Amino acid sequence: MQRLATDKLKDWKVNPARKPLILRGARQVGKTYLLKQFGEADFPNYHYINFETDQQAEQVFERNLDPQRILNDLQLYLEKPIDPKTDLLIFDEIQRCPKALTSLKYFREKMPELALCTAGSLLGVYMSWDSFPVGQVTFLDLYPMTFMEFLTGIGKPQFADLLREQTWKEPLPEIAHTKLWDMWKHYLITGGMPEVVESYRNQQDNLFLAFQGVRTIQTDLIDTYMADIAKHSGKTNAMHIERLLRNVPTQLARSLDGSAAKYKFKDAIPGYRGYERLATPIDWLESAGLILRTSVISNAEIPLNGNRIDNRFKLYLLDIGLLGAMNGISPATFIDYDFGRYKGYIAENFVAQELVAAGYKDLFCWEGRTSEVEFLIEVDNQIVPIEVKSGHVTKSKSLKVYEERYQPQHSFVFSGNNVRVFGLRSYVPLYAVGHLMKRFTI
Repeated sequence: MQRLATDKLKDWKVNPARKPLILRGARQVGKTYLLKQFGEADFPNYHYINFETDQQAEQVFERNLDPQRILNDLQLYLEKPIDPKTDLLIFDEIQRCPKALTSLKYFREKMPELALCTAGSLLGVYMSWDSFPVGQVTFLDLYPMTFMEFLTGIGKPQFADLLREQTWKEPLPEIAHTKLWDMWKHYLITGGMPEVVESYRNQQDNLFLAFQGVRTIQTDLIDTYMADIAKHSGKTNAMHIERLLRNVPTQLARSLDGSAAKYKFKDAIPGYRGYERLATPIDWLESAGLILRTSVISNAEIPLNGNRIDNRFKLYLLDIGLLGAMNGISPATFIDYDFGRYKGYIAENFVAQELVAAGYKDLFCWEGRTSEVEFLIEVDNQIVPIEVKSGHVTKSKSLKVYEERYQPQHSFVFSGNNVRVFGLRSYVPLYAVGHLMKRFTI
């Protein structure tokens, strides 16, 4: 399970101005595995503490936050030496120990030579920004595995290499495009949760058993998220937050034309109407990394954030595989790519999570009077429109309206077709969106 974030960790290690690192992400996206793998491969020794499963470790931070004293006590607690010049120290589920989080500031100031990585699943829920040692830490976000990571994870690195080598000015070999398209449909079923991908990899020679196992694990993961909500948000809030989470895929599936519609607050929670009543549970889900918000705007000007309206947005799920599981879409439906009005929102959810993983954390959708462009992103201080077509029909009246109004320097249509370029507009396969937009410049 090679993750692209590994390269960022390696860069962090050799940075002479290195600060303690906080790895953020939803539960089960692979944070612990990634940090342990990093420690195993890049350090002579690593030392691991999980504050959720080992609550006694919190006592080490009660006396004071002096780094040398903490390190001495941790050596006694772990019963092994820690060399601050060569070893990696990992604090997992750090949100469970606020004083450990605060101590990062002092490790940065008094023991900068120590490679200190931390991870947390509900940092945005548990901690206010006042709790973070702002300016004294480096943040790294981890998401479900992207399609590129999926290819490597299932033993098909040659296809990931092929995508890396493309200039996206000429079509891919048709046989490669066909195989990538088929593997992309498998990714729509599995999604990017590492445990799910591993299960699929181990049984991919028998697709029936593979996808049966995938759905079983996804159901368990969904139950885990619901249990987390109940555990960490209070009884009344938990009911509302759980209903909202289940409501996201339900609303996506209700769209008549297959595309994702603006989020409707009516009936999301019985008796609750309007954004003001639902803002807190929506913010909780977003802070926990379980949903992705795309702001719907009508004015596409830099900066895009300046055109945001709080109560106009779309919501997507963090992982396309979990979305299919929650909506009960059978794997066979994806394999046949014959899911009617599901196509649009499934493709959009995939694009949203790929864009976020590529570093575009603020997503926007442009809506004109009778037109809509699914995504706008900012690249080199320019706005790039992205049209999403779930199949092979790529006519785009909405994108034409947008181009005539705003005259972008470049625009993209992602669909089921191979690469074509016409002037400033590129037609690119859906499976390439994450890798291409990660390195795209104007």
